[in-house]
Amino acid sequence: MRRLLPLGFAMAMALLPLVLKGYPITLLSYVGMAATAALGLVLLTGMGGLTSFGQAAFVGVGAYTTAWLTTVAGVSPWLGLLGAMATTGGLALLLGGATLRLGGHLLPLSTIAWGLALFFLFGNLDALGRHNGIGDIPPASLGGMALRSANAGFYLIWVGLGLAMWACANLLDSRQGRAIRSLRGGSAMAESLGISTFRLRLSVFVIAGLLAGLSGWQVAHVQRYVSPTAFDVGPGIEYLFMAMLGGAGHIFGAVVGAGLVTIARDVLQDVLPKFVANSGQLEVVVFGAVFIVVLQRARGGLIPVVLRWLPRATRPPPPDAPKLPRRAQPAAGTMVLAAHGLVKRFGGLVAVNDLSFELRAGEILGLIGPNGAGKSTTFNLLTGAAPPTAGRVRFLDADITGEPARLVAMRGLARTFQHVRLRPTMSLLENTMLGAHPRGRAGMLRAVFRLDRAEERQLRAEAMAQLRRVGLGDMAHELAGNLPLGRQRVLEVARALAADPMLIVLDEPAAGLRRPEKRALADLLRSLRAEGLTILLVEHDMEFVMELVDRIVVMDFGARLAEGTPAAIRADARVQQAYLGGVA
Repeated sequence: MRRLLPLGFAMAMALLPLVLKGYPITLLSYVGMAATAALGLVLLTGMGGLTSFGQAAFVGVGAYTTAWLTTVAGVSPWLGLLGAMATTGGLALLLGGATLRLGGHLLPLSTIAWGLALFFLFGNLDALGRHNGIGDIPPASLGGMALRSANAGFYLIWVGLGLAMWACANLLDSRQGRAIRSLRGGSAMAESLGISTFRLRLSVFVIAGLLAGLSGWQVAHVQRYVSPTAFDVGPGIEYLFMAMLGGAGHIFGAVVGAGLVTIARDVLQDVLPKFVANSGQLEVVVFGAVFIVVLQRARGGLIPVVLRWLPRATRPPPPDAPKLPRRAQPAAGTMVLAAHGLVKRFGGLVAVNDLSFELRAGEILGLIGPNGAGKSTTFNLLTGAAPPTAGRVRFLDADITGEPARLVAMRGLARTFQHVRLRPTMSLLENTMLGAHPRGRAGMLRAVFRLDRAEERQLRAEAMAQLRRVGLGDMAHELAGNLPLGRQRVLEVARALAADPMLIVLDEPAAGLRRPEKRALADLLRSLRAEGLTILLVEHDMEFVMELVDRIVVMDFGARLAEGTPAAIRADARVQQAYLGGVA
């Protein structure tokens, strides 16, 4: 049913002009234009986690570009489309490069700033008609026939929107699409998977700008008149409201949200003047109240609410696919990781103090110590999540000191986190496929045209193999957020294994596991060691550690307190003092 609904909707929209005439078709055309712009915010905000209030300004850039090209330069509207897309894409690249590194509330504020700047630019340039705008814009034509009628404009808009939705759906169902959806989990997680978060955010920002440019082109050649009023920050907020109301995590949410907002506005403009004189301001109040209700009752938008009532799609098992190439593991005993004199200061606090140790191929090394000893900070220094204040880190033959986490991951170092970092709204299979991201090569263009299917089958088969390996194969299509904490930790291990690492760094992998699950995890780690994989783990369960590891490094107050075999560490009086406050 979930697959048939989009097809049924497309057929219904194709037949509507045969049933409806006049104003309803015009109103639906406005819905389509708004949905095209809101679709960009579904990708940018709903999937990528970036809030932008400047989408209307990009729509204006696209509209004014094609309006000027077709009325002043006299080019074809179809060349105007290329100009509109090129201008909005280029501007999005420029603005995104300048602002996307801003964090927290600064990024949304910056989009308001440049949105206002563009709005005032439209209204003060003589070449753009100042506040009078540009009129007499020629309609688009097809086969020498001008598309002037309401029906022709309707088809022009909805065919463009349909193609954009198809392209976005293909993109999200791909390696790059999973990476986009991972951005809401934070940069640390995505970077640890070999994903360049800034480059990916910039790409999504540009795609949102291109969709806004397409919407602007539609506005210019269907209305045949543009003025600055429609491209203020207010309409930008409205586009964001459309995306959130419909369901910012779903492609079809743009259509639902645009339809509800556009039709509701039209109804309110007819009804409110019958009761109050200043109906324009009351209209804003009504939309504000609706927005608050949506945030309270359906934070994910209306589409997820509807989907709860539909039967879940049954997914066939993944077809057989050639195995992905695997790394050659280093020979047993080879130095894999070495820390030399690591220091990490946070102001006056020394979290890691002159720490040195080595890890050799085919070995399981435990890093233990009391709470606050600096173990997780050490993990961050080793994996590139944080730069050291002093000291060096070597991975195989390379000095990786201060190297970004994504580059460290690409070298073959995979990790889990002390506090589980998964995408709860993605399935176990998709989360595990994220781990295999560095092993794929398909880019966005191949994904849009579904030229990446062979690679996708390989990634899916690899993810399924790792899920079965950790005992989660029968739950592959469950949402990760539905798992208990213990199994989420096991899922993180599966995701790390999907990267085909030479070293896997596990931060408290047994926390939250029951005794049988701990035994299964220990058996899994032993089998990985037998295959030549090198493992570094932090763990507070001493029974788990002592029965599993080959060597132990004990930390206390950021420094190395002791190092040796489990038996030697168990008998060390200094370790007993650190853990128990005295010799047992």
